[in-house]
Amino acid sequence: MEIFLDKRAVRQIRLSAADAIEEGDTESLREDILEAFTEEQVEEIERRLSNGDFFEFLSDILDDWNGDDADELFELLETQLADIGIDLKHEARDEDADDAEEDVSLDDDDEDEDDDLEEEEEEEEEVR
Repeated sequence: MEIFLDKRAVRQIRLSAADAIEEGDTESLREDILEAFTEEQVEEIERRLSNGDFFEFLSDILDDWNGDDADELFELLETQLADIGIDLKHEARDEDADDAEEDVSLDDDDEDEDDDLEEEEEEEEEVR
């Protein structure tokens, strides 16, 4: 069986993982991972698990996770699901797009700084 996580689900898991890394609490992360799967997918996973409990399965994965990197979390999910015959697919993180978003926000910051400098210069001229 193959399960594909869409961009929205992957983004939510990454954001939740970042929160878990920062706060040291994986409860919300476990819930967000669970919500990334459809009810039918959860049922199929539970049929394949020896204990039949996807929530416990996720708890075990999060216990194994070092809590440092979302990519490692995805690797653990993929590996553990592969062990029960499920191929987890998701859109890989597009680092070029991430870099482009960072560049845009940096450019915006630069523009704000330029605007601030212009305003300061105008105020100085008015004072003179």
